[in-house]
Amino acid sequence: MRQLSIAGAWVHEPKIFPDSRGSFHEWFRAPEFTEAAGHGLNLAQANCSVSSRGTLRGIHFADVPPSQAKYVKCVRGAVLDVIVDIRVGSPTFGQWEAVRLDDADHHSVYLSEGLGHAFMALTDDATVVYLCSEGYSPGREHGITPLDPELGIEWPEGITPLLSEKDEAAPTLAEAKAQGLLPSYEDCQAYDAQLRERS
Repeated sequence: MRQLSIAGAWVHEPKIFPDSRGSFHEWFRAPEFTEAAGHGLNLAQANCSVSSRGTLRGIHFADVPPSQAKYVKCVRGAVLDVIVDIRVGSPTFGQWEAVRLDDADHHSVYLSEGLGHAFMALTDDATVVYLCSEGYSPGREHGITPLDPELGIEWPEGITPLLSEKDEAAPTLAEAKAQGLLPSYEDCQAYDAQLRERS
């Protein structure tokens, strides 16, 4: 697990063992995860999405606590996965980092509670699976437009973004902050400390 530039986000880069029949890799290892995150991953829900090229999902996040941490992998095709720091008071508030996830390198990303998440499908039938620390709770789920010019996420050129009606109507980061939708860095740190104490 390699720490990304945003605290609370990591990328897992597994060793791949190919042979004439195909390949093998370990895409999640509990000891390595716990060492990096400081606590185990509570698996409450596992999701799978299949997207056509250009599909742009996010930026999604949930109220803290308990929010919803995600461990994300692309098992077919490729996506550009983006983690956004939306924690008010964080040293990296408003910053983002992108990681290419595909079925060649088999990288995975983990984003802890309180971070925003989005991805764009770079291929047709891009299939993404993610392990979630909490189940889906509609009343606690929120979004920010992934095309917010102030965030300035550098989505790939030459691909027309395909958004859901809900994501198209989502507020900008500034609007979400003004509406009191964003988690605070202090609350996220406190919740992380609780998770560490339980482990």
